[in-house]
Amino acid sequence: MKTRLLSRHDIATILHQVGRDVLMDALIAALTGAFTSYDSRIVEVRKRDGFNYDRRRGGGGAAISQELAGGLLEWMPVLDLGSTSTVKMVSYNPKNPIRHGIPTIIATIFQHDIRTGHLLAISDGLFLTALRTGAASAIATRILAHPDARTVGIVGCGAQAVTQLHALSRVMKIDKVYVHDIAPEAARSFAKRVDFLGFDVSVVEVATLERSVDVLITATSVALGQGPVFPGDELRPHLHINAIGADVPGKTECPAAVVEAAALVCPDFRAQAVVEGECQQLPEDRIGPSLAQLVKESERYQEYRSRLTIFDSTGFALEDKVAMELFLGYADKLGLGSDVEIEAMPLDPLDPYSIESVAAELVESPARVAARK
Repeated sequence: MKTRLLSRHDIATILHQVGRDVLMDALIAALTGAFTSYDSRIVEVRKRDGFNYDRRRGGGGAAISQELAGGLLEWMPVLDLGSTSTVKMVSYNPKNPIRHGIPTIIATIFQHDIRTGHLLAISDGLFLTALRTGAASAIATRILAHPDARTVGIVGCGAQAVTQLHALSRVMKIDKVYVHDIAPEAARSFAKRVDFLGFDVSVVEVATLERSVDVLITATSVALGQGPVFPGDELRPHLHINAIGADVPGKTECPAAVVEAAALVCPDFRAQAVVEGECQQLPEDRIGPSLAQLVKESERYQEYRSRLTIFDSTGFALEDKVAMELFLGYADKLGLGSDVEIEAMPLDPLDPYSIESVAAELVESPARVAARK
């Protein structure tokens, strides 16, 4: 029983051969279809759980190192009762870019056949997470942003900001982009990282940014309890916000007054957003439809396009399942991926030691070599 492995090379080849725009469009379409058909009785999604490195051990235990400060290791499961379970293991280490030259978010996705427990596939989750997070924001923006929206602001210019802007470019016309980051180099380098989009990008102070844009993206690594990341004093009345940085209890990016004033706050996954998203700042009766509900009844919610709206994106495991299956499909078409035998399946299911016979078939014994001579 073999497991399909999608490697870094496979992901890069899919991106190169399919193309950025086609890939993003395909994922936006696939996610829209998944949200439209989503039925929690058939597809069960659990809110993520994991280890928060900031929870220092008590009773004389060792404190975490500064390198791990603010970090997380989490798992995000989804069960399709008809066939598979998909689990993403994702790490969040904000010191990674500076200390190790690697992204803040690193992930791997696993898919199992629930009929047998067999591991069907393993895929990168680093690139797929960035892509699917952008695609989800694009879906919410397409429904909630003002139809004449032309300017985009980004607070937090890291890796996630690149795919956020790319995804928005597939669903709206963008004339101008304003960016801000507390790390000056991240803000200055952003224009080069998105030059394939051909936009006019200006680095500005956050106060200038917020009064100049129709759509605002917050994609920061703000520390626990250190938000908000913009003042919220001069927002346009029709502003749509895609808030994607909140990912632990107590961490938020939007000012509480802005969240409370919003005509509609749409969480990607309500059960999770009330624990670790912008929805932490709202009473239950003020939280709007989930992203799936928004998609299913999009015409109903278009009346909010002239008012302040927020998409509270905490990360929805269903999106990981859809992204993985999209890439597995492209891998099949392009002849990519490796089939590996990971599970030590015994020849006799009642005898675990019968796995040794597999080695005997591959390695000729010294006695047989001597006999042949």
